Amino acid sequence: MSKAQWYVAHTYSGYENKVKLNIEKNIENRGLQDQILEVRVPMQSVIELKNGVEKLADKKLFPGYVLVHMVMNDETWYVVRNTRGVTGFVGPGSKAVPLTPGEIENLGFGSVSSDSKQERLLIDFSPGDSVTVIGGAWKGTAGIITEINDAKKTVAINVDMFGRSTKVELGFSEIRRI
Repeated sequence: MSKAQWYVAHTYSGYENKVKLNIEKNIENRGLQDQILEVRVPMQSVIELKNGVEKLADKKLFPGYVLVHMVMNDETWYVVRNTRGVTGFVGPGSKAVPLTPGEIENLGFGSVSSDSKQERLLIDFSPGDSVTVIGGAWKGTAGIITEINDAKKTVAINVDMFGRSTKVELGFSEIRRI
């Protein structure tokens, strides 16, 4: 028996979780649990910042793709390929190409972990946006974003102080888009 490897199946975008459930149902119906070992929709935790409020959310790491850990043979290829919502495997033509050990390691699957340990911050503003300060000493002040520092979770804005433009550094949670 061949060794199981990770393959990438292309799906309709937005249907990844439905496709995962359909593949798992097909595996159970056909008794292929020993050949198709796992189906995953890789997710990543992100912190979204909207209107000064941070919210933890899970986002699909690869929209439109599902990862399948399986022994590739005619039967398993047929089951996955003909699952509703699957448009094909990643690879040339109809030939599925397994992920390399390096790619698997980069995905964090070396320890067979489904979640990326790294969190990203998604913010809903960019340089040039007009914002108002909602907290701290500058509360109620309006300004324009000049810089964003993701590492420090701060923004630099220009505010009008005594008739001059002055640069002020504030935390993400202290501002709101106008």
